Amino acid sequence: MFIFANLILAIANILDTLLEIYKWIIIISAVISWVNPDPYNPIVRFLYAITEPVLRPIRRLIGFRLGPIDISPIIAILAIIFVQSFLIKSLIEFAYKLKGGNIAI
Repeated sequence: MFIFANLILAIANILDTLLEIYKWIIIISAVISWVNPDPYNPIVRFLYAITEPVLRPIRRLIGFRLGPIDISPIIAILAIIFVQSFLIKSLIEFAYKLKGGNIAI
């Protein structure tokens, strides 16, 4: 059973790291959007391609209710923090309970 617990721990750690990286990508994309970047720049295109699939549905759902301010990156970051706080920590606690050890988070 400890092998399954270690697998869950590894998955939880990888997901946490990927979510942390994606959170920083959203932050960088939001900061770059303030300076009117060149849309043909490969870095700008990469950031747009990787963040738009998440931000576009949020924008459709809430629109621009605060005027010209786009709060979709803030909502996406809050969702990531929620997933990290709830799902990832739950997976880690579940893995430690499978091991039968004490939880040290």
